[in-house]
Amino acid sequence: MEMEITPNTRGPIAGILALSAAATVFLLWLLYVHHAPPAFAMRLRFLPACNAVFNACSAVALVVGFAMIRSRRIAAHRRSMLTAFVFSSLFLASYITHHALHGETRFPGHGAIRTVYLSILLTHVLLSVVVLPMILITFYFSLSGRFPQHNRIARFTLPIWLYVSVTGVVVYAMLAGWR
Repeated sequence: MEMEITPNTRGPIAGILALSAAATVFLLWLLYVHHAPPAFAMRLRFLPACNAVFNACSAVALVVGFAMIRSRRIAAHRRSMLTAFVFSSLFLASYITHHALHGETRFPGHGAIRTVYLSILLTHVLLSVVVLPMILITFYFSLSGRFPQHNRIARFTLPIWLYVSVTGVVVYAMLAGWR
């Protein structure tokens, strides 16, 4: 994927990459260093289900957005992609809140199912780190009217974003199924 970075796009893209790196470091700290206060253990236990709903809604909006752009319905595509972004942002806020209150969640299954779960989780987490700056750069190119650059990166952003949204629901379902 070759992306044309001109002097007037270098600053915003560097800012997006710095923001994405900071968000990743914060989430790693939240999951692996921060210790959730025991007093909040029973509060907001519905957040994982909300996270799955937000991910599912994001996935649906992404598929609708793809269908809209394929049929050249630009305004509907834009609305769908903004909707997917809103649902993904709600997911992120809910995810941060959940992990701040409850810490990390361990999968209770054993054997082959644990290997499957951890494989899905690993790809989900790694691709979520990769796709965050891609989403923001894709939106930046679109909102700044740089449609050739938008189209070049969106070709890669969409399937990764969709995979991350769908596997978020799968991870939740697997955790809920083995609780």
